[in-house]
Amino acid sequence: MELNQNMEVSVISAVKEFASSMNSGQKVVADMSTLINATSCLPLSNLDYLERLIRCEFSSALESTAQPKWKVWVKPSPFLTWIDLCSWDGYKREKTLRTLTEGAPNSFFFAITLRRLNDWVPEVRKAAREKLPLIANLSNPTHVADALSLALSNWNSWGRIEDSDKEVLLDIISNKKIGKALRSKITSDASGPLTSIFSQIGRTPTFDKYLDEIAGNAIQPSVRAKAYRSQFEGEMSWLEGRKWEWTDIRYCKGRMKPITSERKLTVNNPFLKTLKSASIDRSSIVRRIAAEFLIKRIELLGDESLTLANLFSKDTSKAVSERGVFALKMLKEKGIR
Repeated sequence: MELNQNMEVSVISAVKEFASSMNSGQKVVADMSTLINATSCLPLSNLDYLERLIRCEFSSALESTAQPKWKVWVKPSPFLTWIDLCSWDGYKREKTLRTLTEGAPNSFFFAITLRRLNDWVPEVRKAAREKLPLIANLSNPTHVADALSLALSNWNSWGRIEDSDKEVLLDIISNKKIGKALRSKITSDASGPLTSIFSQIGRTPTFDKYLDEIAGNAIQPSVRAKAYRSQFEGEMSWLEGRKWEWTDIRYCKGRMKPITSERKLTVNNPFLKTLKSASIDRSSIVRRIAAEFLIKRIELLGDESLTLANLFSKDTSKAVSERGVFALKMLKEKGIR
């Protein structure tokens, strides 16, 4: 979802209204409901811009609505709120994190909290590392899942995040309710980098026993393909990052080489059953993977190999049918027709 002008105007208006209530001089916590409503429908893909927008607008609004200096009996509001996580002041961001004792009001503010793991102030990152598990546990699992999806698809580009920070996020994923919400998102969403997110979640065994379910029900073909391949290979793999590799140092030519890691699955589903399921998948991407692993394990499948090879050889996808024909040729050489 793109950030349209109406959304931006709505956010700016809500920020100004909240800033005005903060400077009202009342000794009560200002009402954030308008701001929460305005940020609840925002696309998280624009988070960097939105955080800067809110920071600037809130700072400007606080100055413009401040009480006159001669009203010495009116003190600034001492309350810290979720919006202070966007503050220019690192001390205020840290103090806000340590003050929070409730769940995030929506996906946007939980995502802002997650971004503090990549904050430029070390003390803020430390506070986020310590408080995130509590905040996640108290938040709506759907809000946490939405924000985590954004973090998991981007954390390799976060220059300040440490391995210990990633462990915090993986521990949050292991939460039963949050894991269920993430699984629902991965299977039901029709767009977004879900395969990348799914791969990163594969660092933990959280989804191992649900791979069969994801392979059968995920809307995105690439997610189903990843789930089937992982079952066939008996391991989950993910991208750790990229490093520069020279291809021709004389002419200063090179490329960014992906670095991958893998982990053995804790649950192994029957190979033949999984192969049969993949062979009739509605996507040729998945059927191609099935045909690939038929060829790799053809000697272990007995009579079933001929049935599957014939099925693949008649597939409407050329990439699948070619593999089916090759499998039939292999079987013919072994005297199986």
